[in-house]
Amino acid sequence: MTLSNKQKQHLKGLAHSLKPVIQLGANGLTEGVLAEIEGALSHHELIKVKVPTDDREEKSLIMDAIVRETKAEKLQSIGHTLVLFRQSDEKKIELPRK
Repeated sequence: MTLSNKQKQHLKGLAHSLKPVIQLGANGLTEGVLAEIEGALSHHELIKVKVPTDDREEKSLIMDAIVRETKAEKLQSIGHTLVLFRQSDEKKIELPRK
């Protein structure tokens, strides 16, 4: 699913007030964490994930792996926070037209 700039801006506005739902721990990206992210995306559609690492390259690799494994749309990453969107079958979030 590709989002237009208008749709991305709309979703970023909705995500602004959200708190991170998932926070990676000392073990990093594990199967359990990926399962939690999958569940959160299915339930909420729009989530924030906190990746607390000081190594920029490691943080980038982890964020790319999350996007690849969950097949979610990466809206933005600011600091240690990644904003993801994946529409579920129920379509809880109404997107503006392209």
